[in-house]
Amino acid sequence: MNNNSTDYDDEIDYSDIEAKYHVPYEDGFDAVIVIDNLPVVDAGRKDKLLQVFNKHLKKCNAPKPDNVFMPWDDAKNSSKGYAFVDFSTADEANIAIAAIHGTHFDKSHALFANRFTDIEKFASLDEEYVEPEVEPYQPKEHLRSWLADPQGRDQFVSYKDDKVSIYWHHKPDSAELVEERQNWTDLYVQWSPFGTYLVSIHRQGVQLWGGASWSRICRFVHPGVKLVAFSPNENYIVTWSPEPMAVVENPPPNVNIQFTEEDEGNQIAVWDAKTGRLLRSFPALPPAKGEEDNAEKRKQVVWPALKWSGDDKYVGRLAPGEAISVYELPSMRLADKKSIKIEGIVDFEWCPIGDKDREAEEKEAAKKGAKKERENMLAYWTPEVQNQPARVTLMSFPSRTVLRSKNLFNVSDCKIHWQNAGDFLCVKVDRHTKTKKSIFCNLELFRVREKDYPVEVIELKDQVLEFSWEPLGERFAIIHSSDPNLMAGPAPGITIKTEVSFYGHDKTKGDFRLIKQFPNKTTNTIRWSPRGRHVVLTTMGNSNHFGLEFYDLDFTMDDRKEGVESVIQLMSPPNAEHYGITDLEWDTAGRFVATSASAWRHTIENGYAIWDFRGNEQEKHIIDKFKQFLWRPRPRTLLPKQRQKEIRKNLKEYSRAFDEEDEQGKTAADQELVAHRKRLVDEWNAWRLKVRKQREEAGLLDEEEEEEPAR
Repeated sequence: MNNNSTDYDDEIDYSDIEAKYHVPYEDGFDAVIVIDNLPVVDAGRKDKLLQVFNKHLKKCNAPKPDNVFMPWDDAKNSSKGYAFVDFSTADEANIAIAAIHGTHFDKSHALFANRFTDIEKFASLDEEYVEPEVEPYQPKEHLRSWLADPQGRDQFVSYKDDKVSIYWHHKPDSAELVEERQNWTDLYVQWSPFGTYLVSIHRQGVQLWGGASWSRICRFVHPGVKLVAFSPNENYIVTWSPEPMAVVENPPPNVNIQFTEEDEGNQIAVWDAKTGRLLRSFPALPPAKGEEDNAEKRKQVVWPALKWSGDDKYVGRLAPGEAISVYELPSMRLADKKSIKIEGIVDFEWCPIGDKDREAEEKEAAKKGAKKERENMLAYWTPEVQNQPARVTLMSFPSRTVLRSKNLFNVSDCKIHWQNAGDFLCVKVDRHTKTKKSIFCNLELFRVREKDYPVEVIELKDQVLEFSWEPLGERFAIIHSSDPNLMAGPAPGITIKTEVSFYGHDKTKGDFRLIKQFPNKTTNTIRWSPRGRHVVLTTMGNSNHFGLEFYDLDFTMDDRKEGVESVIQLMSPPNAEHYGITDLEWDTAGRFVATSASAWRHTIENGYAIWDFRGNEQEKHIIDKFKQFLWRPRPRTLLPKQRQKEIRKNLKEYSRAFDEEDEQGKTAADQELVAHRKRLVDEWNAWRLKVRKQREEAGLLDEEEEEEPAR
């Protein structure tokens, strides 16, 4: 009987029922992922492993799973080293794979995440090898192709009305249009630090553009975004929106919204600039202790909200009055799983990385054997609390070793200013008298490259309104004032009288000393050339004073080489000015300066002007509804220092070739002008001849015209 039943069942065809109710793997298990290389534990540690595993998912910014199943080996009474994780949707599963794959669960276990459907698909692959079809190679545009311009020209972007334009700049009034688009951005445009990307800001998020055709490179969906900041080496992007993040259940097609339940309510997002992947999100920075009830403080946006180390390995976030939280990149895990607790901390800044640091790192990398991890450095300050003085501290990271600290007294405020090569640090200390009726300033100058980090103090009787280091140099400029209107706040129509002072580092004595002081100024802005040596002083936001002063701090360079003090020379003519100036920016090479009057600030004579480094105006454009002008930055040179020295030594030979090229350009321009004028004369004569024939046929020529020969 049983044998007959078996034979009978074998004859029945179930294929139609199986086909009708079959659930494909990609439809039924697309929200399930498999995480491999978990620690193998016994029954006593299973619950602990699940608890730590769930925390790890949260720390990696992965979505919250609906279920976690960890297979068990009953024979060995231990886990099998992998787990199945079930999510609500396939999109959440994809985000989890991107967040978890390759992360370290502990020191000896790096996790691997895969889709369950992929494992089933690969397990059922046909073992017979079939040679894949090779897709034709599609070359991609080089994102730094503009650096190969034969004439070595710079580019700039301008934003006027709703039109964004990119130009080549070389000679006065000869800008060559590269690209122009309507409605390219909704708010403003911005270059990345090395000029690789152009950033456009939209209601839905941020877009990066680049290459010779200015195609879209990447998009970051962050609704309502207002502010964007890059890491120093362009690897990461931070965006801020006043609108709290929200999970979208049914996003529009082709819109990759990566926010999960863990991100809800946050306003700051950190992204990978190359992949567009969301790394982590943060809430807005809370007000400092004691200012929670201050409505104005709550409205203010602290930007940048995150501060990057010079090598892009770490990013720090300040918890005012409490701690600095430092995160490792690209995992965005909290370094050493704990913040740096500093009671009362107000602000901090990372030390930039200079050429000396890069050379040391290259030497370390060339060594054989174990490599010593490079230490970053940061500076922070804490205010006076009860009987404890205010303090400035230098700390190395990741070792968290305190390198130097300096006590400060009667402190109202501090500002931290690193020199861009990381050689010097200035802490501008605003101090008050015992009666607190007046403010004066001290400059605490740390020589960071020297042993024990010596500190020099420059005491001033004035308030310092602006401090600025010379790029790649050992000098700095300050704007200071003792005007009594400063304490009460300047009233409308009142101009603050200021002084400008230049200080330099005396290598023989090892301290900083005053080089030159310019009294009776109204200056409120200092802008150094990126190459140092040249500086521009101007007054912004003042309808009565808008002059420009271009100074050369090494006017007598030959004297300086011989040990004689160089002369600071005013280069610009007396009438150098830009009415309504709102912005001033040097180009990367330090050859030209652009000043602009933006319609975002006022509506009078909007436009821009370009000046050479001596203060001679090259061109000026008055443009209605003009908003923005930005030079395109350049990356660091790839030439070694020895090659750079050779070029400087033989600069006259190189400049001769460029002079000949410029002369040929002038000759070609002159020839073109002559040809253009001849063409106009020929067109005029041809028209006269045509009209004469028409008048002759109509019998309208008078006696004088008949006697005049036709030409």
